[in-house]
Amino acid sequence: MGDGYTPPLLESIIMNGTGDGANAMEAWLARLLAPDGAPLETLADCGTATVPALAALAAEALARQRSLLVIGPDDADLTDLSNALDINLRPLCLVLPAAGHVSSIALRATLSLLRSRLSRGAEDTAGPAWATQRQRLAEQDGLWRQCLAWSQRGLDNESWPEGIESLFPVRILPLTLARQRAVSADWVVVTQAERLAEEELRAWSGALRTLLLGQVAPKGMPAAEKPAARQRAELDVLTQELSELELELATAQAEIVDFTRRYHALIGTRMATLDELRAELAARRAEADAADPDMQQAATTARARAERTRHESERFAASDREAMPSFRPSGDIKKLFRKLAQKIHPDRACDDADRLWRTEMMSEANRAYQAGDETTLLDLFARWQQNFRPDSGHEGDSDWIATQIARLKKRIAEIERELNRLFGSRLYELFTATNIARRAKRDLLQEMADRLDADIAAVRAQLA
Repeated sequence: MGDGYTPPLLESIIMNGTGDGANAMEAWLARLLAPDGAPLETLADCGTATVPALAALAAEALARQRSLLVIGPDDADLTDLSNALDINLRPLCLVLPAAGHVSSIALRATLSLLRSRLSRGAEDTAGPAWATQRQRLAEQDGLWRQCLAWSQRGLDNESWPEGIESLFPVRILPLTLARQRAVSADWVVVTQAERLAEEELRAWSGALRTLLLGQVAPKGMPAAEKPAARQRAELDVLTQELSELELELATAQAEIVDFTRRYHALIGTRMATLDELRAELAARRAEADAADPDMQQAATTARARAERTRHESERFAASDREAMPSFRPSGDIKKLFRKLAQKIHPDRACDDADRLWRTEMMSEANRAYQAGDETTLLDLFARWQQNFRPDSGHEGDSDWIATQIARLKKRIAEIERELNRLFGSRLYELFTATNIARRAKRDLLQEMADRLDADIAAVRAQLA
């Protein structure tokens, strides 16, 4: 690429030796960027490397501020492509299956993921793509609020707001849904073009470029997708969405614990000191004017407050001695936890014994993730591979798959509510404000600590 920029996913493709994927992605990008390119072009895909190459193309589109629509003939590759996306960019990508009841659940999960990432304002929302996303949502504030309200209502029979796709710069959809919603983008890439009917092989309306990936000559009408395969694909999509939300919730909870420790180290101890000094000052004033009931009440109130803040400070000081190291998970640990959540989640259990085993594994995975313990996560994955025995009898059982989908739907809704409760707390508001200030090169907690130091000095001066 002429500008010398290599997106992380493409770099990963190159380092892993899948040169076919890297070469194909560069060829696709060159045609999308060509000033004299035709509106519709057919290019070869790259076999098993197509999915990571498409994920790298999504990162390129975000870096170049181009919207991208990736269309497949069905839902089969949605989960693999979602997993291949850069984990920090995943909330900017809309990945939806064809079935309306499942796509609504997946859309609500993605909205929750995006809102959570924006609320946290952590390091995984740094960079130009996220800055552009914030600007996009500010410009479409009415639609963004409408979509959040729709998501929070959680009504299965309510259609999602018109134009919701425009909030996401990358859209990954099956052909039927893309046609139904008339979704478009600057760049459109249609995968497995050989499986499409002749009349579908045309330039996408509203796109600057449309690429057809696959064999040049179509094989005729695609075979109808079997209901069991479609239902299994829907289950896989929801499992992937749930793993994203489990990762987001675990990250948000660990970050707030980490922030609470720093808050009490910088602010809590100073507040305890200040309240103790104020209680002493109030006591002296009450002693000097024993006949004034207001002075006596003020002294009693100040002493009670000082006791509360002292106990709270001592409690956090004791817990901090046993606390885990600061929460700084790497991208690899995040991916590993997400992969584990997809495999071991209790809502994928076959029976009660399996559910108990999965619940214990999931609890261990959460503790290991929040401790940044990659070794334990790898051990858990090895235990899963060693002990898991697929129940092939359920593979084509429509009722069993429907039950699992219902479980996943319930858990997704639970996580969304938990994230909303977390976002609504006053401590989280301060955490968010601190992250926003950090982007402006300010340390909000240190500024608060400095003001408390000044207040402490002023009360000490009065006592002296």
